[in-house]
Amino acid sequence: MAHRTTSRHRRKWTVTAAAIVAAGVVTPAASATTTAAPCTPGATYGSPLPAPAVTAQLVRSGFNFLEGPTWDRRTGTLLLSNMQNPAGPQGVQPSAVLRFTPPSTFETFIADSGSNGLAISADGTRVLAATHDNRTVSAYSLADRSRTTVAAGYQGRAFNSPNDLTIGRDGTTYFSDPNYQRGNRPDEQNGRTSVYRVRDGVVSLVDDTLPQPNGVVLSPDGKTLYVGATGANAIMKYTVFPDGSTGNRTTFASMRTPDGATIDCAGNLYWASYDEGLVHVFAPSGVQLGTVSAGRNTTNAAFGGPDGRTLYLTSGVSGGFGLYQVRLQVPGNPY
Repeated sequence: MAHRTTSRHRRKWTVTAAAIVAAGVVTPAASATTTAAPCTPGATYGSPLPAPAVTAQLVRSGFNFLEGPTWDRRTGTLLLSNMQNPAGPQGVQPSAVLRFTPPSTFETFIADSGSNGLAISADGTRVLAATHDNRTVSAYSLADRSRTTVAAGYQGRAFNSPNDLTIGRDGTTYFSDPNYQRGNRPDEQNGRTSVYRVRDGVVSLVDDTLPQPNGVVLSPDGKTLYVGATGANAIMKYTVFPDGSTGNRTTFASMRTPDGATIDCAGNLYWASYDEGLVHVFAPSGVQLGTVSAGRNTTNAAFGGPDGRTLYLTSGVSGGFGLYQVRLQVPGNPY
């Protein structure tokens, strides 16, 4: 998934407006439908990277601030959030969900989505969104774009600004809640930034000790949860138990400003470093396999394409964020 991720750092407030994709209702891209299958249990994969240092190619630039890419297998399209600068007395960032149809078509899919990180549900009917506009986790129907609330708060208190999320095969959703997009709204979490899960409508705490948790990713077998702690320059690893609860936290890897992330079918992690403008690729053991470069200020990554082997990255500088892509050698995990 994806979830892809997500506007996360204080530097992101300085991004200026650029080209805006035309708004409006768009029709499904039926001709682009992909049949890429989920990961095959027990399959053996080789090296994910063709070289230790790989450079992604620009698809299109000129966006204000891109985040949260996630691939929709049913239509063969990529959804991603385009966030604008803070507005209004509360300093909230407007955003819309864009849809990219390869090779070059961009359209507004959901206007005023209020979204950051995105992830397609396991049944392929909804896109879940970390929605900072009303400090919730939301779901948008892919059929009619209607919005419902997945997680409204925790123990009667509003979240800070949900940022990124990942979904298990059973529908359990894990999401991060830093305070980057809280703006001028009251802090109802007493200074805590946390990770939560929501299962069957019940929100539970995963961890409230991480400084600015950010990208969240599940392993292909659903037994491990990874969370990037931007404020600690570290990626944390948790055991996921059959009921969706977590434990046994350890430090998986250290890296600068971990932002959004994705994972492939072999369990290799692809974690964006905002400050470095790189995606660091780690084996499940924690050994670093190499990097993918897409310029400066890389925010997130997601796999897509007909065979699941195209890695999409969101990255950019003040005045123009862009979507990048690169072909890799192991397909991505769809959830």
